[in-house]
Amino acid sequence: MRANYKLQRLFVPHDLAAGVEFELDKGQSHYIARVLRMAEGAPLLVFNGRDGEWAAHVAAVGKKAVRLRVADRTRSQPATPDLVYAFAPLKVGRLDYLVQKVVEMGVGVIQPVITQHTQMAKPSLDKIQANAIEAAEQCGVLSIPSIRPPLKLEQFLGGWETDRRLIFCDEDTETDNPLPALQSITETRFCLLIGPEGGFSDDERRMLRALPFVSAIPLGPRILRADTAAVAALALVQATVGDWH
Repeated sequence: MRANYKLQRLFVPHDLAAGVEFELDKGQSHYIARVLRMAEGAPLLVFNGRDGEWAAHVAAVGKKAVRLRVADRTRSQPATPDLVYAFAPLKVGRLDYLVQKVVEMGVGVIQPVITQHTQMAKPSLDKIQANAIEAAEQCGVLSIPSIRPPLKLEQFLGGWETDRRLIFCDEDTETDNPLPALQSITETRFCLLIGPEGGFSDDERRMLRALPFVSAIPLGPRILRADTAAVAALALVQATVGDWH
């Protein structure tokens, strides 16, 4: 069942079941009562990443908090996507955009990877989490991706799961067409790796290409910014070997 985009959706940490009541935190209470100006009885949808999506309504609007009451489940909880998105962190504004888009594209794990040309070595995991939640609320996603701590590229590649194919975007391929490489993949579990604005170094590219679980793909004849490359590559992966296929 597709998401209902007519109602406000909120991610909450509480267990959800028919008849459950709980108070929203300070930020969400302010948003519901002061920004959206919802009154008692106003309908909305809530989800927690575990129990599916539920219809709820505003039970009370207090001075300090808004209280919700849960009614019926509208969508069951789907399996968490097994697609890993690994990337060299970008500057803050574009990192926010990137996280929102990869959540919309069905990523289940977000993994920052530190490369030789990475712009930001210590991204805020809390901010990445907040952006992932906001994207899930807005686009109907029920599973919040797991946000993993940054790893250096060598650490990231160590102890790799042999049944997971690593697809990395390489601007130095001999062709502009990514489809032959993607269509030759036989695995059913994937990780997409996007490099930094300056690209992977020559040493990093050689290291990646030497690994048996790696497939290198181009992204057409033009140079793409890293955040644009993320959306383009995820669309290709989902359409050829992912959950659009």
